[in-house]
Order: sequence, then C-alpha cells, then structure tokens
Amino acid sequence: MSVAKKDYKIVTTKSLFDMKKNGEKISMLTAYDYTMAKIVDSAGVDVILVGDSASNVMAGHETTLPITLDQMIYHASCVVRGVQRALVVVDLPFGSYQSDSKKALESAIRVMKESGAHALKLEGGKEIKEGIKKILGAGVPVMGHLGLTPQSIYKFGTYTVRAKEEAEAEKLIEDAKMLEKIGCFAIVLEKIPAALAEKVAQEVSIPIIGIGAGSGVDGQVLVVHDMIGMTHEFSPKFLRRYMNLYEDMTKAIGQYVDDVKSKDFPNSSEQY
Repeated sequence: MSVAKKDYKIVTTKSLFDMKKNGEKISMLTAYDYTMAKIVDSAGVDVILVGDSASNVMAGHETTLPITLDQMIYHASCVVRGVQRALVVVDLPFGSYQSDSKKALESAIRVMKESGAHALKLEGGKEIKEGIKKILGAGVPVMGHLGLTPQSIYKFGTYTVRAKEEAEAEKLIEDAKMLEKIGCFAIVLEKIPAALAEKVAQEVSIPIIGIGAGSGVDGQVLVVHDMIGMTHEFSPKFLRRYMNLYEDMTKAIGQYVDDVKSKDFPNSSEQY
C-alpha cells in the first residue's frame, strides 16, 4: 500500500519521526562536496550523510580510520553550503569520541560550530553511551550506528554480516533500545539480517535507517558514489546501481582526449 508523501520544505529530526509514524520511508545518501550535495539535495533526498566513507571514496584509503576531524569538518562545511532542504548528518571520525566523553563533546562542538551541520552520527552502543549523553546534553542531535561499524573493522576482521548469532543479535537490540532511551533521534543498522533489522524497527519509536539491512526498516542509505556507479570495484549484495558513471565518464574523457589530439577541440564555434 502506497503512502502519501508529505512535502517537507526543510527536513528536521522531527520530520523523520513523522515519516516513521506515517509509514513514509526515509531516503538518505552520502555527499562530501558542494556540487554533489547540491544535486543530491535538489533530487529530494531527505537526509545527507557526510560519511567518514570520504576516507575511501574521496581519499582512497582502504578503511575509514585515517580521516581526521579537520577533514570531516572541511567536507561537512562544503556539503552544508550546497543544501537547502535535507537534514545534514556528519560522522564523527575514529579517535574523536571513543576515548572519553569530554573529548566526544569537544569534537561534536567543533563539527557543529565550524561546519554548520544539523546532527552527528556515532558508531557503537553502550561502550560510547556516556559520550553520546554528553553530546545530547549540549543540545546536539545524535544518530546512532549499530551492526557492522566500519571504524571497528580491525576488531571484526571482516566486512561480513553482523549479528547472525543470538548473543550479538540480543546485544544489538539492547543497544538500540538504549540509544533510543538516552535520546538519539535515529539509528543506522548496517549489514545485519533483515528479520533482525525489522524487529528493531518495530520495537523502537525512532527511525531505523538500513544499509544492507533489508526492507523492513524505516529508510535506506547508500554511498552516492556506489549508487551512481562512479565506483566499480565494490559490489555488495545490498547495492543497487542506478547508473554506470564510471563507464560513461571514462568514455567521455577518452573522447575529449581524442578530440584534443586530433585538433577537433576547440572548433571555430568554441573560441573567441
């Protein structure tokens, strides 16, 4: 059954609550620069995540761990300048919040003051509870992230599906309820069984955004470079490519090179 889509001129954390309550799915994509953010925002995406995945797709690192707080602030400020409607959420990077709650608050304040972002996302459950509470206490909205948490990839040792075993699944549910209780406005669930993700979405009142977590959640998020096919090496089961920009751009750039070499570009109509 289709749900009437409300026209949100500006998406806020309350808008996401309303979407969940009304059964309207939440759309979320990443962006890391002004130009891409402007396109994503104008296309009607509800939430733009300035993800620490910039470490991979923008800087070429193998993991998300190397990106710094200063670099995340740079990417976030670029995105904010290109957005008029979407809610802009920024990842706190590895090392900027895990060690103690005071450092977590200092990192959060820097991102919010220097980038103009609307909210933050932090990976983890009860182990970072105090840091989240401090950030929330300062009036900063926080989105949680459970399941596969890429900042802990060396602890996991693999990018395989998480929470398939009962003990890990129970901990994930407990962490989700804890994040809701202390005041998080939403949670991302990454690469977990669809049935578990749907159960979490039903048992908490805050929106659950999935990536590789099935269709029973309240919204979906993808890395925009993967979704439009700018990247081509990464092909997980959950990824749907809506374009093949890698191929299209390679052809276009190759044609440009040929035209320059053959002296076809610029022609007489393309010069002053």
